[in-house]
Amino acid sequence: MTVYGIHASHEQVHPTALLAAVQRAEAAGFGAAMCSDHFSPWSQRQGQSAFAWSWLGAALQATDLPFGVVNAPGQRYHPAIIAQAIGTLSAMYPGRFWAALGTGEASNEHITGEGWPRKEIRDARLLECVEVIRDLLAGKEVSHDGLVTVDRARVWTRPAEVPNLVGAAVSVATARKCAAWADGLITVNAPVDHLRQMIDAYRSAGGRGKVYLQVHLSWAADDETAAAIAYEQWRSNVFVPPVCWDLEMTDHFDVVSQHVTSEQVAKVVNVSAQPNQHADWLRQYADLGFDEIYLHHVGQELDAFIDVFGDKVLPQLRGDAS
Repeated sequence: MTVYGIHASHEQVHPTALLAAVQRAEAAGFGAAMCSDHFSPWSQRQGQSAFAWSWLGAALQATDLPFGVVNAPGQRYHPAIIAQAIGTLSAMYPGRFWAALGTGEASNEHITGEGWPRKEIRDARLLECVEVIRDLLAGKEVSHDGLVTVDRARVWTRPAEVPNLVGAAVSVATARKCAAWADGLITVNAPVDHLRQMIDAYRSAGGRGKVYLQVHLSWAADDETAAAIAYEQWRSNVFVPPVCWDLEMTDHFDVVSQHVTSEQVAKVVNVSAQPNQHADWLRQYADLGFDEIYLHHVGQELDAFIDVFGDKVLPQLRGDAS
């Protein structure tokens, strides 16, 4: 049966409130959680961007939920540091942590002052990082000279079982590439036909493990308010690659999104005041074969969303309510 979790958006909500939200979500019946790992939000309206790895230690301690995080090693993060972070959380909370690895966005990585590489170089750099992280988690001493440099690194605190390293993808081509190295695949909501192609590409290329989906949604007591929340918070997030990969500053995102319409936002966010409609959308995703689906309410106030979905949406999806 598909697991339904909550997505904790560090770019929109203060980490203290996010911690309370995942505790509330666990009590409401959500079965898992994941979070983002960015240095900055996509808009000044979103207004936050806490350090995910500090927060994950607190969240794993404060709940019994399994957690995942999406991370981009190679520029802002040295892969040996990510291996150490994964090793520590997995050693402390066995079987409850996974990490998805991707090529990142300039909005987070430009802070190092290094140039933002072309996509094919970022792809190659990610593969080097994955190899380094896997070897370190296996207990090897690693030296590496390439797009990343590692000098005699060893991760001393490691879990008994190495957690899953999941491939992050938004395109069919990237999903196919992830099959060569990943223990699973994660993507974001898109038209059903595209999501089906993503899963098919990953599986047909030999992709193993679970497939995960992050779903952007907006719920409120009425459709007008739900649409207003989505527009206010998420209109800077409607841009497809390479635009979303290559913009550097929140100011850039805010400028290019000045003329985005509510209709454009509704193409990337499931907007409705009706719990049954959200349940229908989520059921369609589950029917595609997603093993875990993470619900991201794009508003900054999460309590009502958690309570309503725990009471009226999750029971439908579990089959224990009409």
